[in-house]
Amino acid sequence: MSKDAAILDVGSGDGWVKRWANEHGYRNVTSLDLVPPADVVGDVTRFREIGITAGSFDAVVAFEVVEHGEFAPALHDLLKPSGLLLATTPVPSMDWACRLMEFAGLLQRRTSPHTHLVDLRKLPRFQVVDYRIRAFISQWGVLRPL
Repeated sequence: MSKDAAILDVGSGDGWVKRWANEHGYRNVTSLDLVPPADVVGDVTRFREIGITAGSFDAVVAFEVVEHGEFAPALHDLLKPSGLLLATTPVPSMDWACRLMEFAGLLQRRTSPHTHLVDLRKLPRFQVVDYRIRAFISQWGVLRPL
């Protein structure tokens, strides 16, 4: 991906993805979260209301986001037709293990319930470019909008 690609980090938290990207030469990264210190504070499903234009991103990063709500339509609409979604989320059948590891202090505690556990290979309006399972509990996907 070009170093001048427009990248949106959804659910950016403390901004670590943007810092990493900047350190590696990517300068056009926008962070979005419900709370500061994000560049844009607001709900991704209401992106138009917070000043973000549909189809304006070459890549959207959604690490540990999609399990928290119905975000696929917004993530799809934010991407250019040739764009890529980079997503991580728990393997649905292994969420119990994530909860156990959170309780034991081995994983960060979830910020909200996992109400939308989904197999990334079946994410609506996307096709899989690459898909991997890590440590039996986490799925990592690179997807392209249909």
